[in-house]
Amino acid sequence: MKLTAVIRENGLALLPLILVLLLWEVTAGYVIKNSLFLPRFSAVIASIYTLRNLLVPDLLTSLYHFGIGLTLAFALALPLAIVMGWFRPVFRAVDPIIEILRPIPPLAWIPLAIVWIGLNDYAAGFIIFIGAFFPILIDSYSGFRDVPRVLVETGMVLGCIGHKKLIRHVALPYALPAIATGTRVGMGVGWMCVVAAEMFGVGNSGLGYRLFQKFYFLHQMDYVIAYMLVLGLLALVLDRMFRYFVEERLFRWKRGIVK
Repeated sequence: MKLTAVIRENGLALLPLILVLLLWEVTAGYVIKNSLFLPRFSAVIASIYTLRNLLVPDLLTSLYHFGIGLTLAFALALPLAIVMGWFRPVFRAVDPIIEILRPIPPLAWIPLAIVWIGLNDYAAGFIIFIGAFFPILIDSYSGFRDVPRVLVETGMVLGCIGHKKLIRHVALPYALPAIATGTRVGMGVGWMCVVAAEMFGVGNSGLGYRLFQKFYFLHQMDYVIAYMLVLGLLALVLDRMFRYFVEERLFRWKRGIVK
C-alpha cells in the first residue's frame, strides 16, 4: 500500500516534467525547425554526453566559487544579524547602510571585484557573497528581532541572566527557522550570481564562463542549453539537500509527531 502511494506521488510529480520535455522536443523539431533558436531536447542530452569531460571540472569550479561566497556570507551575516536584531541602537545605526547597499545588484560589483581582487576565484566568490549576504542577514535579524518578550522574561526567570545567555539559549533557538529560510534564499541568489560572475570572466573558468565565453559566441546553442540544464539540476540538488538536512532533520519538530 505504501509502495503504491509512493509510486503514485512520484508519478504525479514527474508527469508535468515529462509533458514539458515532450512538448519541447516536438516544438523544436517540427515547429521551429531551427537549432539556433531552440535545439531539440534529444540534441541537448547528446551534447551533455559529448561535454562530459568538460562538465565535471567546470561544475567543481563553480561549486568552489559558490562555497567561497556562501561561507563568507553566512560567517559575516549571522553575527551582524544577532547584534542588529538584539540591540536596537545597533539596528538604528547599521540599517540605513544596509538599505543603501542592499538594492545594488551584484552585477554592479563586478568592476570593483576585478579592480580590488583581480580575475580569479576569490573575485567570483566575492560576487556570490554580495548576492547571498543580504537575504541571510535580513531574515536572520528579523528572527532575532521578533523574539517574544515572554520568552525573554521566562528565560531570565530560569537563570539566563545577561545578553550572552539570553541570545544563546532563547533568541538563537527561536531564530533558527528564520536563519534557515534566509540561508536557503541566499543560496538561490548566490547560485545565480555564480553564473553572472563567471560569464564576465571573473575566475576564468566554471559553468558560467564556459557557457558564455566558449559556446555562446560560437552559436553552439545545444551546448548552451546543456549547461543551462546542468545549472538548474545542480541548483535543485543543492536545494533538496538543504531542505532534507535542515527541514527534515534539524526542524523535524516543526512537523509534529504525526506525518
